[in-house]
Amino acid sequence: MEMQNIYLLVPLAPLLGAAIAGLLCLVIPRWVAHTAAISGVAIAFVASLVIFQDVAAGNTFNGPVYQWLSSGDYVFEVGFLIDQLTVTMMLVVNFVSLMVHIYTIGYMRDDPGYNRFFSYIALFTFSMMMLVMSNNFMQLFFGWEAVGLVSYLLIGFWYTRPTATFANMKAFLVNRVGDFGFVLGIGLILAHFGTLDYKTVFEHAPSLAEATITLYSGSGGTVSLMSATCILLFIGAMGKSAQVPLHVWLPDSMEGPTPISALIHAATMVTAGIFLVARMSPLFELSDTALSFVIIIGSITALFMGFLGVIQNDIKRVVAYSTLSQLGYMTVALGASAYSVAIFHLMTHAFFKALLFLGAGSVIIGMHHEQDIRNMGGLRKYMPVTWLTSLIGSLALIGTPFFAGFYSKDSIIEAVALSHITGSGFAYFSVMAGVFVTAFYSFRMYFLVFHGEERFGKAHDHGHAAVHAKTDEHGADVHNGDHDDEEVSPDHHHGLAPGQKPHETPWVVTLPLVLLAIPSVIIGYLTVEPMLYGGFFKDSIFINAEAHPVMEELAHEFHGALAMAAHALSSPVFWLAIAGVVLSWFFYLVRPAIPAAIKVACLPIYTVLENKYYFDKFNEVVFAGGARLLGRGLWKGGDVGVIDGFIVGGSVRLVGWVSLMARFFQSGHIYHYAFTMIFGVCALLSFWLLRA
Repeated sequence: MEMQNIYLLVPLAPLLGAAIAGLLCLVIPRWVAHTAAISGVAIAFVASLVIFQDVAAGNTFNGPVYQWLSSGDYVFEVGFLIDQLTVTMMLVVNFVSLMVHIYTIGYMRDDPGYNRFFSYIALFTFSMMMLVMSNNFMQLFFGWEAVGLVSYLLIGFWYTRPTATFANMKAFLVNRVGDFGFVLGIGLILAHFGTLDYKTVFEHAPSLAEATITLYSGSGGTVSLMSATCILLFIGAMGKSAQVPLHVWLPDSMEGPTPISALIHAATMVTAGIFLVARMSPLFELSDTALSFVIIIGSITALFMGFLGVIQNDIKRVVAYSTLSQLGYMTVALGASAYSVAIFHLMTHAFFKALLFLGAGSVIIGMHHEQDIRNMGGLRKYMPVTWLTSLIGSLALIGTPFFAGFYSKDSIIEAVALSHITGSGFAYFSVMAGVFVTAFYSFRMYFLVFHGEERFGKAHDHGHAAVHAKTDEHGADVHNGDHDDEEVSPDHHHGLAPGQKPHETPWVVTLPLVLLAIPSVIIGYLTVEPMLYGGFFKDSIFINAEAHPVMEELAHEFHGALAMAAHALSSPVFWLAIAGVVLSWFFYLVRPAIPAAIKVACLPIYTVLENKYYFDKFNEVVFAGGARLLGRGLWKGGDVGVIDGFIVGGSVRLVGWVSLMARFFQSGHIYHYAFTMIFGVCALLSFWLLRA
């Protein structure tokens, strides 16, 4: 019973902090709001450590907390499943969230929505805990929608900016598309299994492995129940984890403050889809069709979203497209049945990507709200802590041996190479090419920001010479921490003034950078063996080793973390990464005229990349335009034409016509009435005579 109380503490402590900061936001001072929120998340993190030690000792838990609803034969409960997969997510989410909470004190200190912001991010932590700790699909869906709600609130946090309200609505609508598939998948499970409890569903899944469902009558109208269910569940994951084509919301989500980019859109919320597929491994292992679908979608995302990172000039958007690409890597691992490798990369990626986002925010503060990397350069000597931690994050991202990202990223590539699932060949090409692309765009940003010529404090012709003002609830101008490079106003200049120098950020900003940099270096080396080959996930992730022997084959090739890193120095993966770094250095520090010339020579390709493969245009024309066209047709044809014109207007005209006809017989003259009576009698007699 004591451990169950600790389980409850994990989600409820952040919820209490969110309630204090949110419900009392107008009456409490700022220090109370951030103390309540940070204390709640800190308690949740400490409790997660205690639970991790308990699980490591062999104690797991799966049971209800209380019954929420019963309807006929169906029972819906709130319950917890505490195992190795759960505690991994709990530790990652709570640690990154704690770092972001501390960082926020410095980043949002001048914002009038300070208390409201802390309430939102603490509420997000509660929602994510309910998601990862759930033992049934109902609670999973509650957490799923709750993190979506908080994401909506945080992306549009600066709600007076049109671009922010557009971005949060875009995220909301795109995720509704994914969630529609998710709900259908849950509905199939409830209909065919009669329960939403994970354990019961997983136990009965093999008996329904050959079951089919009928989509339409006729030949070919049936599909595998498992394939349909898994693909529908994965469509939900595609929305939340931003996989092609449901990825379009994530780059625009950079409209939210930088701490949100780190917390939600890099390290935690977007990994919910990866966690979902790993948790559903007993189902996915029964459908090669679903696994092929997963690996192909992931490989497309990993490669083609990486290409978009090459041309970005906004420092946050570079990291955002990097996130999309790395989520593609995790998805590829899921499709190869290397679920533990996907979770391992999820963990390492959470640390170094949060580090990169918070480092970008530190640069933005130090550069007085400048976000265009073309207006930076030479920041290394002005911002040494930010420079060093950003370098560590970049080295981890590109998979440098001994850094955290190396162990997880290389394991994904090796797993795909060993996979025989349909689509694995294309996936292998994508992840290998992605190594070079990732190294190139990561160090393009690093070199342009921290090295080379100092380009700040000068006039630039990039169309980013000014930034708009944001107004608070009372109409006062507020200068916030982030600005979209397309939303500028000539009245409010941003960036450094001529002669002004950048500065290092305060300790509440740099301390989280240092604390995130440490696991970005060592966590992979320390955990690769137990997490992938030591049976850490053996009770929480199921793999059909006979049909998908990827992890067994990987284990045969593994000879320790040190040997893995040493061997990598001679592998093509390492040299592809080196080639990307060297080419980036040559292009942007030695011969910067070359990229400009390539842009001119390959203008059609650049235009396609600049328009993000026209996904937004397609959605705008086909879906949004189609919806408007349908609405206009229903309005003009249905509402105006049928309802107003025919039903309402027609009935009015019919009554008017009948009334007009009746007027001819209501003249007031007796001889007219007599004639009508005689005519009626004659008509009736004629009718009777004809019938006779």
